[in-house]
Amino acid sequence: MSDVSKTHPVDPQRRLFLGVATTALAAGVGGLEAQAADAAAPSGGPLSDVPIVLPKTEFVYEAIFTLQDMIDIGPSPLGHRRIINITGGEFVGPRIKGKVMPGGADRQLIRKDGVRLLNALYELQADDGAIITVNNRVLIDGPANGPQYAFSHIDITAPEGPHDWLNRRMFVGTLHSLRPKPMVLIRVFSLV
Repeated sequence: MSDVSKTHPVDPQRRLFLGVATTALAAGVGGLEAQAADAAAPSGGPLSDVPIVLPKTEFVYEAIFTLQDMIDIGPSPLGHRRIINITGGEFVGPRIKGKVMPGGADRQLIRKDGVRLLNALYELQADDGAIITVNNRVLIDGPANGPQYAFSHIDITAPEGPHDWLNRRMFVGTLHSLRPKPMVLIRVFSLV
């Protein structure tokens, strides 16, 4: 018996209440500690019970671009800048084909860590005459003459009509240099 209970007798009901309250408090603190431990050491799994559905892709087209020589624009706070003008080319896919129009350009930023960020804005002309605008943003990591990580996310804007399905999809792509020719190959896929 504690010194306090010897000098101040405690009602048995009050003793029961205090015992239950102390147990609940200890359980609550223990539960919070367990939650904190779980939060501090994630299992790497999903946060919910919703099944994970991996995105699938569907081939849309591949395009070969002819290019002018690279123009060095110089350094910036974000990295070194350069531009490559697009002079033409062609593209073909299961639902669409045509030519790459001259006048587009690939603006490039070479970051200090060596990663290259490309932002190519250009137009495609389908065989039926429709003009489609493409903004292709690519991230390239790895040596210029070795294996590279080179993937892109692509925004496509098509006019209303037979190609407006392009306005209702998300696109990703790959980029392959065709050196020593001044050409690149881009493959475009829709997420389905």
